[in-house]
Amino acid sequence: MKEIKLSVHSLIDFVMRSGDIDNTFTGVSRMREGQKIHKKLQREYGRDYESEVTLKNITKYKEITFLVEGRADGIFHRGEEVLIDEIKSTTRSLDDLKYNSNPLHWAQAKCYGYFYCVEKEISEIEIQITYFQVETKEIKQIVEKFNVDELEKFYLNLLDIYLDFSIMILNFKKLRDMDIENLKFPFPDYRKGQREMAVAVYRTIEEGKVLFAEAPTGIGKTISTLFPAIKSISSGFTDKIFYLTARSTTKEAANNAVENLSKENFHFKTLTLTAKEKICINESVKCNPNDCPYAKGHFDRVNDAIIDIYENEVDLTMEKIVEYSQKYIVCPMEFQLDMAIYSDLVICDYNYAFDPNVYLRRFFEDSVEKYTFLIDESHNLVDRSREMYSCELSLNKIERTMEVLEENYFKINDRLKVVSEEIKKHIDGIRGNHLVLNNLDEEFLNEILISIRLMERFLVSKKDNEFYEDVLDLYFDFSKFIKISDYYGENYSVLILKEDEDVFFKLFCIDTAPIFKYILKRAEASIFFSATLSPMEFYGDVLGAEDYYKLRLTSPFNPDNLKVGVVPISTRYQHREQNYGKITEVLENYTNRKGNFMLFFPSYKFMETVYNKFHKNTKNVVCQKSDLREVERREFLDKFKEGESLIAFVVLGGVFSEGIDLIGERLNGVAIVSVGLPGISIERNLIKDYYNKKSSRGFEYSYIYPGINKVSQAAGRVIRSSEDRGSVLLIDDRFLYQPYRNLLPKSWKKIKRIKYN
Repeated sequence: MKEIKLSVHSLIDFVMRSGDIDNTFTGVSRMREGQKIHKKLQREYGRDYESEVTLKNITKYKEITFLVEGRADGIFHRGEEVLIDEIKSTTRSLDDLKYNSNPLHWAQAKCYGYFYCVEKEISEIEIQITYFQVETKEIKQIVEKFNVDELEKFYLNLLDIYLDFSIMILNFKKLRDMDIENLKFPFPDYRKGQREMAVAVYRTIEEGKVLFAEAPTGIGKTISTLFPAIKSISSGFTDKIFYLTARSTTKEAANNAVENLSKENFHFKTLTLTAKEKICINESVKCNPNDCPYAKGHFDRVNDAIIDIYENEVDLTMEKIVEYSQKYIVCPMEFQLDMAIYSDLVICDYNYAFDPNVYLRRFFEDSVEKYTFLIDESHNLVDRSREMYSCELSLNKIERTMEVLEENYFKINDRLKVVSEEIKKHIDGIRGNHLVLNNLDEEFLNEILISIRLMERFLVSKKDNEFYEDVLDLYFDFSKFIKISDYYGENYSVLILKEDEDVFFKLFCIDTAPIFKYILKRAEASIFFSATLSPMEFYGDVLGAEDYYKLRLTSPFNPDNLKVGVVPISTRYQHREQNYGKITEVLENYTNRKGNFMLFFPSYKFMETVYNKFHKNTKNVVCQKSDLREVERREFLDKFKEGESLIAFVVLGGVFSEGIDLIGERLNGVAIVSVGLPGISIERNLIKDYYNKKSSRGFEYSYIYPGINKVSQAAGRVIRSSEDRGSVLLIDDRFLYQPYRNLLPKSWKKIKRIKYN
């Protein structure tokens, strides 16, 4: 069946958009204002008003079946009469707004009107655009009546313009599905556990469920998830795959896996999303028609670029995106986001699916297709998600902004002063370095909102002001704070923190499960996988999975290839001073042989103390610096060569703890000092207290589980292939006792206790 599925928004965008990209400042608080006015107007209309109504239409047009779907803001029923309502916020004067002032707004509403007429078999309908002026709070409603014939004519004209591209898409998908059906696993044999994982992934996608899979190094997690996910596309269980990851190395692994599958002529479109700063081809990242030729007239040319690259390319690399962007003079950032709509696999950072400030609204707020999330190195998502949904305001930054603006902008300063005073009034209550507040004051949020509106006026009209960037920086902090405040609930804590001669007002997300429970609904199926997901119930709990499958695979490598020993010396904070010398001596003995070794420490201070005591003599000893740049990270890893004897001091949980492959004799052993518990902090203790009340496992959730995960990840650097041999030395007496011992990898069957005299 020749069927095209798309959203109303996507159809209208492709057919009707034109003009420039202009991301010069216009005010991002409008989205929140828009949401508020939606709710306000919807309440005022009363019981006769049905809000957020999903409307679908199936139309067969010139041998193609179009399944188009969207969501109307509201439908108002007055007896037998019906009115479709679309609500738009604006900064324009309401006097300037007439019927069809914004053709895209009316096009969207007319599609909804047509869908409703067809569904309810009615001959005419009223359509209303409700404009809300965000500064004056005034409302203007423009109403037009249409009969179903003129709406049908309008809608079929949209489909007609989209038709040629639709045919191209369908022809490609026909070839794609044939290729997928004939697709074979790219290796002669499955590794141990690999087939089991692939089957579990396929079954999970088929059933539209969630899977947590712990798959140790060597199983081949990337191909074991991608292969069945790709196969599920031709079966109709999913339409698009999002491969989500925390780091660039795993993006490369996903691309390599697809390359292995597509050595022959494989019709399958893969796109790796690249950050704006990396993909921009203008002299500077300025997304407006005055400063960027690629922004000027972008929408007039981008459809030609989309059609050309779709017809001629399958692997949509950054280089290809840039090549076609230069050919058609379009913005590569916006161009790649458009191409993500027409791709089968999108490889990108976690942020694009989960972060409230970054996620791809064009997919997840207007979805027609069925998506599958493949979430690599899922253990990283626990802390990353807390960061995404937490935010803070700096008192120093607020007061610095007030100083630079001075009396010239007294309206802004007056409001900033109120916000500043609201923070200052809590300072006397700080004990130690923090104060926990009982709730988030709505009046405080209102003062921030007023400040945002005043700063918006400055930022729109004073772009040449010397302090523009200072105000913009604070504006974004305030805007993020307001956005995050919408998620505030019992899973949050409000903090006043005193740090480095500054005071911070912080919204800290303790538990992201209530948020992620809804995020996971953006996908039909989600696969969480990592080499370390123990205990699985912890990850399922904190990542909002309510009903999920569990798969725990054993290492495919011979357990005899890895020797694990424990030296029972306390590394607890109160014992460190007396044990630094013992730990140093143990490490000197451990590395006193030919080979390359990594020595992991729980902090830079701990690492540097032992490094300074370590007898280097003729040994080749290197020490990790903080804030390594990418090039310095590569240079550090390049020092690990076969046949050498290198001793590297590194930080546990840092850039060398995971995501690196030093195969063969490039790494012979790893020593891990401590059980990896995160440093004690107010945030960690809040997590502990929260989960103590919830499940009596607060210390485990806050400290033990994250710590042992870092240990397992670091130890996993040693054995990267079936030929590798090596050792892991654990220095901490707690490794011998529960619950720590029980959380170590099951493949470590023989852990030797090493006496220290």
